Amino acid sequence: MYENSIILVFLLNLHQTRIKYMITQPKSQRFDQNILTKYRIYNSIFITLPFDNISNTGVLMPLLNSECQAGFKKGETPVEIIDHFFSKYQVGGSEQEKIDLLFKFIQYIERQVVLFDAVEDAAFPVIHNMNGKGTLRNAKEEAFAQNQKEALQEYLEKFKVKIVLTAHPTQFYPGSVLGIITDLTRAIEKNDIVSIKKLLAQLGITPFLKVEKPTPLDEAINLIWYLENIFYPAAGSIYNYIESNIYEGKEVHNEFVSLGFWPGGDRDGNPFVNTDITLKVAQKLRQSILKNYYRDMRMLRRRLTFKKVVNIVLELEGKLYQSFINPDKIVLTYEEFMDGLLKIKALLINEYQSLYLTELKDLIHKARIFGFYFATLDIRQDSRIHHQVFQHITKKLVKEGSSLFPKNYNEMDEASQIDFLSKIKGKISSVDFKDELTVKTLGSMEAIRSIQRTNGETGANRYIISNNQSALNVMEVYAMLKLTKFQKELPVDIVPLFETVDDLINASGIMELLYLNKNYRAHLRKRQNKQTIMLGFSDGTKDGGYLMANWSIFKAKEKLTEISRKHNIKVIFFDGRGGPPARGGGKTHQFYASLGPTIENEEVQLTIQGQTISSNFGTTDSAQYNMEQLISSGVSNQFFDSKKNTLSEEQKMIMDNLAGISYNAYTQFKNHEKFLPYLEKMSTLKYYAKTNIGSRPSKRKNSKELNFGDLRAIPFVGSWSQLKQNVPGFYGVGTALSSYEENGQFDKVVSLYNNSKFFKSLIDNSMMSMKKSFFELTRYMENDPEFGDFWKLIYKEFQTSKRLTLKLANQSELMQNYPISKASIEVRESIVLPLLTIQQYALKKVQEFNKQKDPDKKMLEVYETIITRSLFGNINASRNSA
Repeated sequence: MYENSIILVFLLNLHQTRIKYMITQPKSQRFDQNILTKYRIYNSIFITLPFDNISNTGVLMPLLNSECQAGFKKGETPVEIIDHFFSKYQVGGSEQEKIDLLFKFIQYIERQVVLFDAVEDAAFPVIHNMNGKGTLRNAKEEAFAQNQKEALQEYLEKFKVKIVLTAHPTQFYPGSVLGIITDLTRAIEKNDIVSIKKLLAQLGITPFLKVEKPTPLDEAINLIWYLENIFYPAAGSIYNYIESNIYEGKEVHNEFVSLGFWPGGDRDGNPFVNTDITLKVAQKLRQSILKNYYRDMRMLRRRLTFKKVVNIVLELEGKLYQSFINPDKIVLTYEEFMDGLLKIKALLINEYQSLYLTELKDLIHKARIFGFYFATLDIRQDSRIHHQVFQHITKKLVKEGSSLFPKNYNEMDEASQIDFLSKIKGKISSVDFKDELTVKTLGSMEAIRSIQRTNGETGANRYIISNNQSALNVMEVYAMLKLTKFQKELPVDIVPLFETVDDLINASGIMELLYLNKNYRAHLRKRQNKQTIMLGFSDGTKDGGYLMANWSIFKAKEKLTEISRKHNIKVIFFDGRGGPPARGGGKTHQFYASLGPTIENEEVQLTIQGQTISSNFGTTDSAQYNMEQLISSGVSNQFFDSKKNTLSEEQKMIMDNLAGISYNAYTQFKNHEKFLPYLEKMSTLKYYAKTNIGSRPSKRKNSKELNFGDLRAIPFVGSWSQLKQNVPGFYGVGTALSSYEENGQFDKVVSLYNNSKFFKSLIDNSMMSMKKSFFELTRYMENDPEFGDFWKLIYKEFQTSKRLTLKLANQSELMQNYPISKASIEVRESIVLPLLTIQQYALKKVQEFNKQKDPDKKMLEVYETIITRSLFGNINASRNSA
């Protein structure tokens, strides 16, 4: 064993010395040498760990994988593959022994996925060119070479990226496993075999299951880990680079990157979020940033030992510590902290030869980015809840004889209600009401004021209205805020969220009504003439299909930009994006780089969630790289590609036509009589709620009957992903493209693909969805008496979409132009193929039990548990599947 370790260390060190010479190698070769080879080496260590359940499983695992690969090629069903495996390698085994082995396989594959995550994270700076296209250095060099240095500096003084972390349930790693991934990544970076073996052993016996659903506070604490350990250093490094290299040392007052936070503030469909939770999360955020400042001040104290400086450092350090351990007491304000840091800076420059000035400026920059709040805690609730609450308030007050509302308020037309609410004066409090929904809603608004007092105004200054369908929806929130704690000033941005295709079409008319309202316009003037508008990619795709949703959002942004500019308002678009292309994910920075001058782009704001956080922002390298890509997308759109990003009228007509055809195809599919029954009976949809990964319920209502409107986008998209069909990412694309092919006009869409970065990014992301599809897994369904024709319908659209997107892009295989992403997907899909097979095997068993009059309830429960357990590894392996 010792000799084997020596050999492994030698091989890995030899391997490491070659990295210096790899930067010019093809990307696929770099992937093979730095990720695939290392994964295989460390996986061999994992197999030999001294645990009976791991070693036996580790020996059988490759055999099962081979059976799956060969079986699907021969057209076998998942049941046939698993049964054949048992007959070959588990002769005479009891039913219980077979089930035990299936559970061991699931546990083993989960840990293989973790290992691959760690290896890939460790290789990130080698695989990705940290100074290449899309990075700040590249953007700077391009701009400077084109004599646009001053223009770039002027642009960056205003441009910002806001990344908002949500707690939507797509993250299947518990905190203990995330810690192992982090430590394993560092050990792999150093080729530390001893630590790697210990961590793999720890991984082998660390549970992945969450016995109880997390509370919203638990979710917040888990995500704050990323704020403290990843975003804090990465955002600081970005600020430092821009000031030092783009502004060449000149002081700049723009934070460039800011963070938002939804856990503890997002009430939409989550009954477990209340005022107390909101206030506790805000306190945790404040404590966390103060802890990070305290650590940095302690490090600075070891360096800033100069006579005139040391006392200021000690005072700040002491007050930060007292603030951290006494969260209910304001010992140090943000203004006092910044004043102290700037005094130290002046002393270093004027009296101490700027010694350790760089280290001090790093802390100053972080303080400018994060304040005393770390991330802005957004509050969100559905417009229908607001309307319900508002009706309760008005009826109660009118009944009690209050003069706050006219007696006929609820009989007034919408225009009159909007006008009245814009002028409303008075005061109400959550304690005046007993209705739980009213108390929670008003309590959340009162919490905003409390948070602003302790964390600063930016600590909580946005109220998001989900499912916004009218100007009245906005004014009801405006009025409730004014009546609770904001009678004099309203330092809160009210953010309407438009989600469905119809709402996106109506958005510009709704916003113009608000802009024309004298009192709302006065409110915007106090908010620097800025209006943030959120657009939902997830529900848009669920509602209208992939092409229509993305094109509707593009057109809505154009119209909203036009209307806002007409009224001298700077509109800021906040995109509600998920992980996969079907929910606005995929290669997001390419989307932002493709927007032309007809869409306001002074800020990029987007949500990230679940495994997208850990995959794209899981290390400081990956976080800095991806944040730089987002910043550079704005720079690229502004300076280098604005002409190519402008769609001509002819191109817009083609997009309109493609989106319309695809929308009709998707709508017919969605309205198919087998659509919901297929998801309910043939997919893992109903098992999402059993995973205990998030505090929020998987449906908006607790009805027993499945209703499409109540179905959340995450389990909807995730269920298609588990089937390896990924319908929301491609359905309708093939039908739309085929209409041009059949009419002899395919050259028009080819021209659009080659000349529009927007359309190209849509097609490329759709190809990613299809790359992650594997219809052989469910081919057995084509013979199902109830769902056979429906499966064939999906498969036909997949084949058409795949054939025509390849023809459009002039490629022979999906994702041909993205070799690293393609290779990563292929390895991950190979790792989880046995897991997918086990899942389908268990689903088939459950279906058989449910057909029986008197099924074995104990065995039924066992196979349902297998299905639920199989969700974890599949989601984590895909990294952006839900």
